[in-house]
Parts: sequence; C-alpha cells; structure tokens
Amino acid sequence: MKNIFIRFSFIILLSIFFSVNNFGMLKENSAKEKSSKEFKIKTSTVTYLSGGDTVSAYLAVPEGKGKFPALILVHEWWGLTPWMKENAEGFAKRGIVALAIDLYRGKVTDDPKVAAELSRSLPKARAITDLKSAYNYLNNLSEVNKKKIGSIGWCFGGGYSFQAALNIPTLKCCVVCYGSLDYSGNSLNEIHCPILCVYGDSDKVFPPQVVKAFEKEAEENSLKTKVIFYHEGQHAFMNKYNKRAYNKADAEKAWKDIYVFLDKNLLR
Repeated sequence: MKNIFIRFSFIILLSIFFSVNNFGMLKENSAKEKSSKEFKIKTSTVTYLSGGDTVSAYLAVPEGKGKFPALILVHEWWGLTPWMKENAEGFAKRGIVALAIDLYRGKVTDDPKVAAELSRSLPKARAITDLKSAYNYLNNLSEVNKKKIGSIGWCFGGGYSFQAALNIPTLKCCVVCYGSLDYSGNSLNEIHCPILCVYGDSDKVFPPQVVKAFEKEAEENSLKTKVIFYHEGQHAFMNKYNKRAYNKADAEKAWKDIYVFLDKNLLR
C-alpha cells in the first residue's frame, strides 16, 4: 500500500511539473507570437505644410487600436522611389506608423547625374524644415504615440536622418544607413537620442575610417551610438533594386540589426 501511495504521489508531481512547464512554454510562445505579429496596414499620400510650402509624403499606418510608435523615412538621392514606399509598408506591418517624406517635391530619377544634381541643389535649411514639419505631422496624428517618433534614412537620406537627430531635440531614436555624419554648424551635444549607424566595410563614399572617427567623437561626447560594419557591404548595399551594390546577405543582417535597435529604442 505504501509503495502504491509513493508511486501515485510521484505521478501527481510529474503531472504538476509538466503542467507548469507547458504553461511556461505557452506563455513564451504567446509572447513570441505577439512580438512577431504582422499588422494589416493602410497607405495613403498625405499633404501638410512645411514652411510656406505644401508638401506630400507616403504614409503607412498599422490597423488597430492604441497609439503606435512612428518613423520619419528619408529617401536616397533618387527621390521617393517604390523601394522607400515598400520600406514604409514593412515598418507599418510591424506596428510602426511610417512617413516616407519627399524632399524633392515630386522629382524621382534613376539617372545618377540627375540624382547628384537634385541632391546638390537641395537647400539644407529647407530640408531641415521638412524634417521638423514631418515630425510635427506625426506628432499630431491620433494613431501616433507622441513620445516615440524616430527617423531612418539611407545614403543621402541617412545624412538627413542624422540632421533630424541634431535638429529635433525630442526625437526618440535615429538610424543612419551609410549617410553623412556631418554636424558642422551644430554640436554633438544637441543630440539627445540613441543612434544606430549602418555601414559597409567596402563603402568608398563613407569609408570606415571616417565613420570610426565619428564613433570616437561620439564616445567622447557620451552619445548613445552604435556603429555596425558589414564585411562585404559597399555603399547602398541594402537597396535590392540597386543591382551594382545590393548584397542580400548583408542587407538581411542590417535589417535584423535595425529591428533589434528599434525594438529596444522605439517599440518598448
């Protein structure tokens, strides 16, 4: 009888053990499902005032209740291309309101000479006004958490994402993908948000030594800056439509690192 009681007790303990473990696994799986949830999205072209101009942008918004974090997306020197709109949609599917702005006022090109001229002729002061206006537009959207607005840009747009960090004191975070880190006319002390810098080891436009020099200055100024180099990446390695530069493996790594950064600094 005693042996039967011991065996019965052992079976009960095993049942409790596995039930607790299974409950823990269910909770863990539920958390994973929640974090990997893909939102349905709404997209539209919107207009708003910037300085004395009416400007347009591509807006992607997750469907659902509650306030969402938001990102200002700044395009490459080609202009507001389909790739930029795809990126906005990708962020929205992850629960981030994404506003892909148009610094060129509707001009788009695939000709490097035209792109160079467009980027060169853009007044910096007007572009910074556009960044601030985009921030204010997002700040006034009912779907947006006003305390969680960041910026991201690529190449030419990466430089202007950095300018957003310099010129918008309440920006939550900033991602610079192989863009200029020029802060002439400003002080690094004007930056109050964490920055992720994404660059390729083979980038000839912004070579590693230039980026590393900025990284050292940022460290000396106690900025929350993380710089990641991708070993086979050259300039513009993330753009899948750029056949000369695109590196699929490095692009996938970069996207993963960007989302880890945003999960920590924008989504939480």
